[in-house]
Amino acid sequence: MIAREVKRKKLIDKYAEKRKQLKAAGDSVGLQKLPKNSCPTRARNRCKLTGRPRGYSRQFGISRNTFREMALNGKIPGVVKASW
Repeated sequence: MIAREVKRKKLIDKYAEKRKQLKAAGDSVGLQKLPKNSCPTRARNRCKLTGRPRGYSRQFGISRNTFREMALNGKIPGVVKASW
């Protein structure tokens, strides 16, 4: 799944300028001829380590589960478990 997302990101970058021009011209037929995966809305944020699509944290780029494990092991600097 991670490899599939990387492939999508490359397609999005490749066709970004062409897609922008077609949208400005209002050419819906031209847009339909572009590959489906070149559409930015098909991209999904995934955890960099596990590929999990849900519970993604933008700030760290990992899922909540991975974040918790790494924080408890002290692998993320400045993050400590709260206790009061």
